[in-house]
Amino acid sequence: MPPLSTQEILKKYGAKIEEQIDTSSTPQNYSQEYMQFKKDMVPEIGKYEKWCNSLGNLLKLKVSDKDKIKVQKYLDIGHLDVTPSQVITLSIFSMLMVFFATLIISVAIFINSDIFPILFAFLGVIASMFIFYYTYSMPQRLANSWRLRASAQMVPAALYVVVYMKHTSNLERAISFAADHLEGPLALDFKKIFYDVEVSKYSTIKQSLDTYLETWRDYAPEFIESFHLIESSLFEPSEARRIQILEKALQTILEGIYEKMLKYSREIRSPLTNVYMLGIILPTLGLALLPLASTLLQGFLQWQHVFVMFNIIIPFFVFYMVSEILLKRPGGYGETSVLELNPDYYKFKSRKPWITAAIIALPILIIGFMPFILQIDYLSYNVANLTDTQAILGLKSDYTFGELGLPFFEKEIIFDFKCTDPSDTLPCTKKGSSKVGPFGTGGILLSLLIPLSIALFFSIAYKKKTKDLIKARKDTKFLEEEFTNSLFILGNRLGDGIPAEIAIGKVAEATQGQQTQQFFYLINQNVQQQGMSVEKAIFDKRRGAIIYFPSSLIATSMKILVESVKKGLQVAARSLMSISEYVKNIEKINQRLRDLLAEIVSDMKSNMTFLAPLLAGIVVGLTAMITSILSRLQVLVVQGTGSQEIGGLGSITNIVDIFDVTKMIPPFFIQLVIGIYLIEIIFILTSALVTVDSGKDPLKEKNDLYKNLRAGMILYLITSLVSIISLSFLANVALGGLAG
Repeated sequence: MPPLSTQEILKKYGAKIEEQIDTSSTPQNYSQEYMQFKKDMVPEIGKYEKWCNSLGNLLKLKVSDKDKIKVQKYLDIGHLDVTPSQVITLSIFSMLMVFFATLIISVAIFINSDIFPILFAFLGVIASMFIFYYTYSMPQRLANSWRLRASAQMVPAALYVVVYMKHTSNLERAISFAADHLEGPLALDFKKIFYDVEVSKYSTIKQSLDTYLETWRDYAPEFIESFHLIESSLFEPSEARRIQILEKALQTILEGIYEKMLKYSREIRSPLTNVYMLGIILPTLGLALLPLASTLLQGFLQWQHVFVMFNIIIPFFVFYMVSEILLKRPGGYGETSVLELNPDYYKFKSRKPWITAAIIALPILIIGFMPFILQIDYLSYNVANLTDTQAILGLKSDYTFGELGLPFFEKEIIFDFKCTDPSDTLPCTKKGSSKVGPFGTGGILLSLLIPLSIALFFSIAYKKKTKDLIKARKDTKFLEEEFTNSLFILGNRLGDGIPAEIAIGKVAEATQGQQTQQFFYLINQNVQQQGMSVEKAIFDKRRGAIIYFPSSLIATSMKILVESVKKGLQVAARSLMSISEYVKNIEKINQRLRDLLAEIVSDMKSNMTFLAPLLAGIVVGLTAMITSILSRLQVLVVQGTGSQEIGGLGSITNIVDIFDVTKMIPPFFIQLVIGIYLIEIIFILTSALVTVDSGKDPLKEKNDLYKNLRAGMILYLITSLVSIISLSFLANVALGGLAG
């Protein structure tokens, strides 16, 4: 048998190999390590991806080229593994589900009551349109969230690359060094630059880097310019000129961020003022007119309508206005530490604070609804239908202040439920007559406990979640401020030609009394007593000094020390002194940016936690006073004194006919609407102010929410309590003469 040729051998065994290898599957774009890294770093966007991959695959919709490019851009920025078609499909299906659910419920109500709920159907259509907008614009919001978190790492990224390239002019190693020591989304992006080269998407690291930088063209051009300067330093033959260009690169990004934030601080002043006026002042003043307006409209305006308008529609409107402001925020400035990397992060994710908060808030919530609980048959008794022995609680459904032994308002009913038919009495047994209320002062006072319980629930939970983490962050920042000076001292010692092992011991002596002294002391102790190298003394998993000082700045600085010492003491000295100088410059820029935003942030915070609660509390008091006056006038009519004249307003009977108290919205519900609305506004504005001031920072946002809820709601409750009691007392005194 003649020997096989080369082509025959390749054909024969190639076919066997193809049978054993599955070549039908498409290769992944990234390695398994990158996919795992992405999964660990961006878990919060998984829910939207999950919905897109489920509902978004029900139907394949063709997307116009214009919309496809627009949506795909946001998907790429937000690192979302979905397609524009899935986004559009999810939006349409979400809208249709809400629309048809509204239609079915409306038809069911019409069949049972012969009254078509026009308002409910209208609100359902509005809600479906909002759902479509919300789901369709979700990629843009996620992309903006990603940009805010990633852009906070821009300056550290440039710093790490510049410092590394000062002693080693190698772009690949500098990018790798930055990717290893950055936190959050930008670290993921820098790793992706390498993976794109690994999978042969680009032939060189420079091509991959330049392509990635183009994604920041419209958002952070100073970031692109800075890295182009870094790239240009590779072609400088003069060492001094190369160092100068690298320093210019860092200066460029700092100045660019400062100029953009300066412009942004001027531009957002007017929009934030509009949010405050349209979202807080006008709605609160509008609520003050509701008691009289509801009576004039003869009951057409119900508390449900007010609840939907002020607790759903207006907050969504405020949320939309705030979102538009935040979408324009430039990047490059904000909190740089990643919450997920904190060793106490499990406390932030724990559900125990929610359980503790619920145990505390639930009893207060139940007491707040006590006026309605006591109206339930067999829980309490009414003289007309039950006795105290038949009632489970053994309590009457209502009392007067005198029956409770209180010396003031002795004859006034605490809850004061009324029948819509003036000739009827509780429990409203006449045909067409129904029970409405509560209109009494006691009812509105108890209603204050409902927003209090809601605020307590979130405030207690957020406090427990963030208390230790925020303290650790403050301690770390204070430590890093001291560490920059210690780095400068260490750089000087290395510049004098002292070996790193000895120089660290001298720095420990020079920083006596500071927090960083303990860090250098631990390193020196590991070197002297354990015989460790400097690298092991710092980074050893069991005894390394870095274990007790969880700071990315300290860890990165020490990594640079270990790398640069290998190239000589002078190189190490220059690197550490450069880091110290750059960190100080960055801190100066951050302080200037905080000064720019301080006035806006403080103004909005004072409006949110002082003026708005104060105004809302006074409105609640006015509502209680108006209700008290109308209720007292109705009592006078029942007693037969309605023919008395009140100034030029006519007789009491005429006033009561015009302003029928049973047709007005009970103050219980008006206070409830105001309290919940105030909580919603605090949530929306706190999130906005944290994003403006610190970028995307969940830890600070939750911590500020706890503080603002506590401050705002305490002031609101105190103001409401004082207003209700004082204005109700004045109303009773003023009408006391009419009763004889």
